[in-house]
Amino acid sequence: MDLQKVKQQFNIIGNSPLLNRGIEIATQVAITDLSVLIIGESGVGKEHFPKIIHHYSSRKHEPYFAINCGAIPEGTIDSELFGHEKGAFTDARSERKGYFEIANKGTLFLDEVGELPLSTQARLLRVLETGEFIRVGSSQVQKTNVRVVAATNLDIPRAIKEGKFREDLYYRLNEVGLQVPALRERKEDIPLLIRKFARDFADKYQMPAISLTEEATEMAKHYYWRGNVRQLKNVVNQISIIERRREITPDILQNYLPHNEQHTGLVAIGTPQAGNYQDTTNIAVLKQIVLSLNNDLIAMKQQVEELKAQVKAGTGTAIYLEQGEQIKEANTASNEKRVKTVIEDIISDSEIEEVDPIQDSSTTIHKLADRDRDKKAIRDALEATGGNRKAAAALLGVSERTLYRKLKEE
Repeated sequence: MDLQKVKQQFNIIGNSPLLNRGIEIATQVAITDLSVLIIGESGVGKEHFPKIIHHYSSRKHEPYFAINCGAIPEGTIDSELFGHEKGAFTDARSERKGYFEIANKGTLFLDEVGELPLSTQARLLRVLETGEFIRVGSSQVQKTNVRVVAATNLDIPRAIKEGKFREDLYYRLNEVGLQVPALRERKEDIPLLIRKFARDFADKYQMPAISLTEEATEMAKHYYWRGNVRQLKNVVNQISIIERRREITPDILQNYLPHNEQHTGLVAIGTPQAGNYQDTTNIAVLKQIVLSLNNDLIAMKQQVEELKAQVKAGTGTAIYLEQGEQIKEANTASNEKRVKTVIEDIISDSEIEEVDPIQDSSTTIHKLADRDRDKKAIRDALEATGGNRKAAAALLGVSERTLYRKLKEE
């Protein structure tokens, strides 16, 4: 199968190995009648793959319908899928055929299948296993021959544990699983997508196409893109309409990127869970506070021990020892309160695991050190921008002043 031909036919942009593998699976499974479950985050383009499966199947000349299960009210979803008889409910003024009836011999794409009510899931399971269904308000069993391709962005195994999705339906839908990669997993495709969207919007609005500088392109490649391709397309659309300049720099681009999602890929290169630059900065500050206060506690403990030694040697008095213990307790309580206050303030601004540095300072410092990637983030940013500090600061989502301060600390 010629992958480039498939991409052109279905308007798919990119050469990522993960993307190519998904297309290969779609074309290979198309010749069978197996049910396919497409997994992927919202906005990754899951809707392309059932079209590929239908087009390269023996059903290509039969009906194809795409149904967004999450957009149909729970009270009418059964009627939409399986049809209803006249008088089955208040607004049922005539009989109606459902998608499983009108799509006979064809393909149904059930998007957001994880949103189906449990009662509808039971009906769907019966169709998949026996090819039989019953209209709402009827007792007559009807037969259909439909190929089902489903998609979801939910964690189905978790939904099963929570009792929100039937396990038997999951295995019946997932005869073949197809994973569509998130945009941050195919960074090499981001410049291609930007150029494609820029040309499309230039043609649409009759204006010159925008282009990103090398530094801005690197910023886009290291952005998290929580909304995936859909979010990238919207950003290019906004810039194309609003900006007068056609050459887009990092300073311009960052105005269109939510700051709480910026550059997480750069800060946590090679890690599955990434935090943003501000999070790692807060953690570094917290680490220094913990270390400083821990050293204070050690120093006070040494002072008390010295007072004890003086009392035993007869060179000190019991009152000094009592005062020393009181000072230690007061300072310990004060420092513990200070640390907890700092932690609470930082946690309120960034999502980090809450810890108790007083109870287990060595474990806390170890955990924080593992997550402290300030220096690596700066080195990566400078390398990506060829040593340009202004561009590096923009890439990291911080001011130049903050970057210079961090460089001096390093």
